Amino acid sequence: MDDFVAVGKTGELTDGAMKEVYVQGQNILLAFTGGKYYVTVSRCPHMGGNLANGKLGGTVVTCPRHGSQFDLKDGSVVRWLRGSGIMSALGKTLKPPRKLTTHEVKIEGDHIMAKIA
Repeated sequence: MDDFVAVGKTGELTDGAMKEVYVQGQNILLAFTGGKYYVTVSRCPHMGGNLANGKLGGTVVTCPRHGSQFDLKDGSVVRWLRGSGIMSALGKTLKPPRKLTTHEVKIEGDHIMAKIA
């Protein structure tokens, strides 16, 4: 069974760009960097910041709310919350680090396809 759905078209994004796309009842993040497309959930697992409004540096996306960073390749946490000290420690205790959900991507013709579970 093929669970891939179209999430965009090649050429829509310039290198280093990303956008939020609504697909199958959910908002996802579509990013293009280093000649590759990446698809993840669009909301930060910390407090739901819209990652499409954040910054993309290589494959690392930074949440605009509290500076959490995630690698789009596998969703791994690069940094959980910006800063240090008591507030950062408290934030990590209340909301422990969680990785982003990523989706497999393939290109069919000029369509970007993602496997959305």
